[in-house]
Amino acid sequence: MNWVIEKKYVGLTIREYLQGIHGFSRRIIIAIKQEGKLLVNDLERTVRYVLAEGDVLEIHFPAEKVSDNLQPENINLNIAYEDQAVIVIDKPAGMATMPSKNHPSGTMANGLIGYYRRNNRMFTLHVVTRLDRDTSGLVLVAKDRYSHSLLAKAQQSNKVKRTYIAFVEGILEAEKGTIDAPIARKPDSIIERTIHESGKPAITHYKKRSEIENRTMVEIELETGRTHQIRVHFSHCGHPLVGDDLYGGSLQILNRQALHCNELSFEHPITRENIKVQSKLPEDLQKLLN
Repeated sequence: MNWVIEKKYVGLTIREYLQGIHGFSRRIIIAIKQEGKLLVNDLERTVRYVLAEGDVLEIHFPAEKVSDNLQPENINLNIAYEDQAVIVIDKPAGMATMPSKNHPSGTMANGLIGYYRRNNRMFTLHVVTRLDRDTSGLVLVAKDRYSHSLLAKAQQSNKVKRTYIAFVEGILEAEKGTIDAPIARKPDSIIERTIHESGKPAITHYKKRSEIENRTMVEIELETGRTHQIRVHFSHCGHPLVGDDLYGGSLQILNRQALHCNELSFEHPITRENIKVQSKLPEDLQKLLN
């Protein structure tokens, strides 16, 4: 990663330039100092070096280290978007995002590490957005710690936008609306969440797309990103997701929650361009629509 220093940045130290102009965290700068390199015009410098107009500042990040618990696997992943800093995976339902005790292999993470290794790319995993195992759709992953830090900040500021399509039971009366109800962990459960005043703020915006028999197809945008937020909110409103038996939905016509992340947009951490990625409904949800 490199930049040619413009006149307006003359007099800044490398530290000031990286932190103030490009959003480098103190932690990342320390890691570069300890295990990476800072070069100006091909000469190694410290963060105290004062920049001049036309200087070429080059950053060499430390080598990424992959956890021993994350084994590369040859899994066919649907890559919806990829460049030098980020990759977006269109994850199928039934695939966990990350390994866990119950799903140690066959995850998106295992497949992505395998993809990197097959292409001689020594990246580790920096997941920005996650999806439940049985939710399908787009997942954003950064390729380096710097891009991840910027995207994580953007996500906390609600600047990483995700749109979902869901099928809920029953017919929603309102054409659009907002569900504003705090979500907490359900007592005596490590999985379930519930609406409770002690929970964290959670806001879900939705609008109707169509009505199919006794179901409603809705488009959803999250203002917050709590665990199981969409599932808990619509269950709380008396319209659980089709196939979501954990929160009161029926398995009669679908054996997983009818939820798909169909659009993802974000400001690119390097180029600052607005990136928008879209995904079609998977076959099982398309059948519900038809």
